[in-house]
Amino acid sequence: MGPLGNRPTTAPMREYKCERHSMTHQIQSISQPRLAGALYLGIAIFGGFSIGYVPQVIIAAGDAAATTANLSANLSLHKSGIFADIIVILFELVLTAILYVLFRDASPTLCIIALISRAGMITVMGINLLLWVMPLALINSGLAGHEALIVLFFDIHTLGVFVWQLFFGLHLLALGWTIIRTDLVPHFLGWGLFVGAFGYLFQGIVELIIVDVPAIDLFTGGLLVIVTISELSFGVWLLIWGPKRL
Repeated sequence: MGPLGNRPTTAPMREYKCERHSMTHQIQSISQPRLAGALYLGIAIFGGFSIGYVPQVIIAAGDAAATTANLSANLSLHKSGIFADIIVILFELVLTAILYVLFRDASPTLCIIALISRAGMITVMGINLLLWVMPLALINSGLAGHEALIVLFFDIHTLGVFVWQLFFGLHLLALGWTIIRTDLVPHFLGWGLFVGAFGYLFQGIVELIIVDVPAIDLFTGGLLVIVTISELSFGVWLLIWGPKRL
């Protein structure tokens, strides 16, 4: 059949393609906030385990022999912490991209700052993961002074956490201010992220320059409570209400 005979079928085909594209776009717009919320909560769980629990079991402050003994007795736990860190880094990569896509139209400049700073955080976390793995290579190495080296790697890893907190604090400042400037997300969540971000910044600076001022520690601790609650609340909001707003 000639060209004229094909015309009646092209219009329905175009309508079908348009409807399919629209449906795909709707599914993506719904799934992105929900996925971001799930990633937020996943990072909180795995990160809390690897940073908050595992070091408390293994590291004995100021005692290289006890730390090495704890590591030898808890190799499976240490490896579980490494696995949790890997999951956190992978989740962070995906979450960083999604957050940029969700909020880039609200404030392109702030979103680029948030994207770059969180990417910097992920880079430091990758280096920190390597430091966390090194004691496994040393535990059965037989090298002289390996106990001191194990403690050294653990100490540097701890300092590395405070380094990536600086990048994360900047990310939260940019993300929080972006949320405050829009009506997409409740403003109290943006203020919580913005104000609480100074907790990460202050703690990172204080720990890296080794300053011990109880008043600063107390103030920083309060800010960290605010930002922790705000981050978890933001993750829950993205998971439940985000698909209706973003």
